[in-house]
Amino acid sequence: MTEDAAPEQPREPGVRERNRAEVMAQIMAAGRRELAEHGADGLSLRAVAREIGMVSSAVYRYVASRDELLTLLIIESYNAVGLAAERAADAGGSAAERFVAIARAVRDWACAHPHEFALVHGSPVPGYRAPEDTVIPGTRVPTAMLGLLIEEYAAGRVSEPPVEQVPAVSQELSEQLDVVRGFFGVEVPDAVLLRGIAAWTQVYGLISFELFGQFANTFEPADDLMEHQFALAAARVGLT
Repeated sequence: MTEDAAPEQPREPGVRERNRAEVMAQIMAAGRRELAEHGADGLSLRAVAREIGMVSSAVYRYVASRDELLTLLIIESYNAVGLAAERAADAGGSAAERFVAIARAVRDWACAHPHEFALVHGSPVPGYRAPEDTVIPGTRVPTAMLGLLIEEYAAGRVSEPPVEQVPAVSQELSEQLDVVRGFFGVEVPDAVLLRGIAAWTQVYGLISFELFGQFANTFEPADDLMEHQFALAAARVGLT
C-alpha cells in the first residue's frame, strides 16, 4: 500500500452471512423460549425447528446438536450476566459500593432471566458436559468481584485478617488458590482470596435461594435482605 492509498475499509457481510446470522438469532431466541417452557433437559432441536418454521434437517446445518445449542445458550448467558457485572464494577463509587453494585447487577439479571440463571447455576443437565469454551465466559462475574478485592488489596486498602481469625489453610487448598493468583497475575495471601471467594459464593447462594423459592413466607419481597447481605459481604472482605 502506498502512502497515498486509502486504508482498507472493513468488509460488509454478504447476503449469505446476514441470512445465516438472522437464522442463528431465530434459533437462539427459540432455544430460550424452549428453555423457559421445558427446561434444559427438555430442550429439543426438533421443537426449535418447528417454532421457527424450518425442517429439522435444515436446523442441523446451523447447530449440529442439542448439546451445541445448550453450549451456545450457556455462553450467551454467562456473557450477558458478566457484562452486567463489569458495567456495575466500572460505574464508580467506593469499593464497597462497587461490590454491592456488582451483586445487585447479577441479581437483577437473574431475576429478569431466571431460566438462563438456572441453566448455568442450577442442576447439571443429564448427559451434557460443558466444553472448554464455556470456561472464560463463566469467569466474568467472579473476575469482576475478586478483581475488585485484589485491586483494593494491592492499593493497601484491604488488609490480611489476623491469623487467629482464619482457619488453617491446607497445602492442597493453597495450591488450588495458586491457580487464582496465576489468573490475576498477582500475589495475594490465601486468607484474602478465601474471603473474596466466600463473598462471591454468598452472593450466588442468596440469589439462588430467592429464585428457587427458598425465602417463601419469610423474605418476600427480598429486596431489603439482599441489599443488607450484599453490603455485609463487602464489609466482611474488608471493602470500604
